Amino acid sequence: MGETSTKPYLIRALHEWCTDNGYTPYITVQVDEHTMVPVAHVRDGQITLNVGTLATNRLVLGNEFIEFQARFSGVTENVYVPVGAVSAIYARETGAGMGFEVQPYEPPEAGAQGATATAAPEGSDAAPGDDGGDDDEPKRPRLTIVK
Repeated sequence: MGETSTKPYLIRALHEWCTDNGYTPYITVQVDEHTMVPVAHVRDGQITLNVGTLATNRLVLGNEFIEFQARFSGVTENVYVPVGAVSAIYARETGAGMGFEVQPYEPPEAGAQGATATAAPEGSDAAPGDDGGDDDEPKRPRLTIVK
């Protein structure tokens, strides 16, 4: 197994720094078929998201994915973003933060953190990521509640 990326750790650290200092942490994300965001808010293939504690519900800053619920134009949406797609995290008020190289999506290895988000429910015959749709349709990420 190779060395883990520092990117998710830096994102968590800067998120905590923003929160501790009363700033609003924002992330900029390169949107592709592996990101689940409200497409109406995507501009030039990117979206900027407020990941502050007051703007999000059930925020998880994982090693593979960032996921949370947030309201967009009054509608609650689930957001699911691969960490590799994050191009920056910064404080809205000061602009202080860090930029990152966008990395191509690689599915997490079996047993890796975040793998349970795409796993089929126990007792299900469905394969992870199998939505039962046509093979011609692009597959969208799906969140499954695992209890």
